[in-house]
Amino acid sequence: MNISELYTLFLASAGVNTDTRTIKEGQLFFALKGENFDGNAFALQALEAGASHAVVNDTLDAQDPRLIKVPDTLKALQELAAWHRKQLGIPVIGLTGTNGKTTTKELIKAVLSAKYRVTATEGNLNNDIGVPLSVLKIGPETELAIIEMGASHPEDLRPLLAVAQPTHGLITNVGKAHLLGFGSFEGVKHAKGLLYDYLKEHDGTAFANADDPVLVDMLWEREMSMIPYGMEGMKVLPSSPEHPFLRLQSDRWELDTQLVGAYNAANVLAALKLAWFFGVPEADALRAIASYTPSNNRSQLLKTEKNTVIVDAYNANPSSMAVALDNLALCEGRKVALLGDMRELGGDAAAEHKKVVDRLQGEAYLVGVEFTKAAQGTGIPCFATSDELAAYLQQHPLEGCTVLVKGSRGTRMEKVIAAL
Repeated sequence: MNISELYTLFLASAGVNTDTRTIKEGQLFFALKGENFDGNAFALQALEAGASHAVVNDTLDAQDPRLIKVPDTLKALQELAAWHRKQLGIPVIGLTGTNGKTTTKELIKAVLSAKYRVTATEGNLNNDIGVPLSVLKIGPETELAIIEMGASHPEDLRPLLAVAQPTHGLITNVGKAHLLGFGSFEGVKHAKGLLYDYLKEHDGTAFANADDPVLVDMLWEREMSMIPYGMEGMKVLPSSPEHPFLRLQSDRWELDTQLVGAYNAANVLAALKLAWFFGVPEADALRAIASYTPSNNRSQLLKTEKNTVIVDAYNANPSSMAVALDNLALCEGRKVALLGDMRELGGDAAAEHKKVVDRLQGEAYLVGVEFTKAAQGTGIPCFATSDELAAYLQQHPLEGCTVLVKGSRGTRMEKVIAAL
């Protein structure tokens, strides 16, 4: 079956699904294969559950006229999404970066939704499976799409760009993350810069933080123009115990957000610049940002019975850890940092964890092998797992503190929140 025939089946379907547990009547099932699962083993189950057809590997022995056999199901999914994208005559905003991708995507979605029907990546479905699934959710009613793209290896963005085919793009920043996969900071720049390369090749539009010299240099090296945003003419207003969130002021407006940390200013300004570019009235854009509440352990602020907790535990790398600690230092009263290891730093792990330890001010509790090694001789309490730290905090509770909770996804630092 060629791609146009598969596309005809897609158009007649109720959408695409890769999980037999959530199959809905009439959906097109793709049997993907990973390290710990093989969707081909559940293809017949998907059909029994109501799938119209199942795209499976051509090595599958089962026979059913509704089985569509292909050499590579993931490649077929990506090709189908790319084909679908070509049929859409709408702007697609491609978004990548080391930190702040998902928050920036949600802010852009909020402001653009004030004027347009928007389809955006759900959660952080930003990999080789998530991007095609996101593109395939773009329906005929969609006027604008926002596709988030992640990368942990040098060429990861290339196939994602081929699927998303962005007309506009934004790199939030370039920092030290996934160094094990990228090899070096230059490797990170190359990987993220593939978005700029794609936009240049296809006459796209790049938005960039004019305050970020790395991004400005990357565009200059490519002889690309940009639509800039930044802090010129802006001021971060002091927060207070009554309103501990980011507050911004320009000569025309004052904006109270529900985001923690001045480091989110760039994300807000990016969203406002895209709102301006796409003609969203300024008052509507400001209202949308003021109403946006972060979720999923990203820049959240929780008020417990005993403490104020800054939950930024979805992930961590040296650059995001640095700005989170800088923000904590600006808070009033007793401050405590609960930090988990930063993963995937390769040979830089020891040095980067030591930098964080040296940066700590006041109380801290650390989780993981790397922080334990880096904190030797400092007297800072260290724990093997977040479960152990949670148990300790149950026996030795914190009270009246502003507490930062941050760590890489694998450390599961959100487990300590219940003890706070």
